[in-house]
Amino acid sequence: MSLTHKFTVGLVQMRMGADPEKNFAHALEQVRKAAAKGAEVVCLPELFRAQYFCQREELALFDLAEPIPGPSTEALSALARELKVVIVASLFERRAPGLYHNTAVTLDATGELISVYRKMHIPDDPLYYEKYYFTPGDLGFKAVDTAAGRIGTLVCWDQWYPEGARLTALQGAEILFYPTAIGWHPAEKEEFGAAQYDAWQTIQRSHAIANGVYVAGINRVGHEQGDILGNRAEGAGLEFWGGSFLADPFGRIIAKASHTDEEILIAEIDTALMEETRRNWPFLRDRRIDAYGNITKRFIDGDAK
Repeated sequence: MSLTHKFTVGLVQMRMGADPEKNFAHALEQVRKAAAKGAEVVCLPELFRAQYFCQREELALFDLAEPIPGPSTEALSALARELKVVIVASLFERRAPGLYHNTAVTLDATGELISVYRKMHIPDDPLYYEKYYFTPGDLGFKAVDTAAGRIGTLVCWDQWYPEGARLTALQGAEILFYPTAIGWHPAEKEEFGAAQYDAWQTIQRSHAIANGVYVAGINRVGHEQGDILGNRAEGAGLEFWGGSFLADPFGRIIAKASHTDEEILIAEIDTALMEETRRNWPFLRDRRIDAYGNITKRFIDGDAK
């Protein structure tokens, strides 16, 4: 009896405008297009309802947040149920007054909200002032069974941390989705742009190899100044570099989008390849779980004994 299966994923690389409602309507249409192309699981970019507003710290922008469940999950649920597809969507969650998260939800093909993942690692860099808006996640790392297969969802800055990928893969995830909003500072692009994108792709390919899973990075595209209905950040803004991709368990790029255009990537997940890769590279078998206790420390001072 075969314990392997196949399913098709759709990765939506989008450009965001100044009107959140138009962005949301556009995202729903992109999900429809992905489903029409055969996608059984569709993943949208990070915080796709709006331009990337974390380029400045502004109290009024908390009004973009919404409860989960809420209006967006209700609409996404109806679409998932209509199309019979799984949808992964990144939302700005209002959990309670003054308590907000950067959250990814998974809607099953029945429309049921089956997973809520709150971004665990929160950056604070120039034009990425996320610590002002988002409380670190408190639900841990998650994998969940869907109508298509078992998936794990993390969010953007999480993609730089091998611990998150490992802990999600150890729960049986067959693919790790990373909805993302990452780009270049225009003044740095010429000198550092190629290396920055290469590092971003390489770290995620390494998660695929180390864990024997598929890994998908789903980015936005276009130049933004965090414009929300005419209220925008000062300065040169960010150029989101697109380049969404899917890596297989061997780390090979099997689908990749451009750096400039909206695209929907369609690719197949074959868990037989996971089985084959893990048999030949048995990294999970050879882990020294008895020797990793210090991984929970911030830093190890002095000689390890």
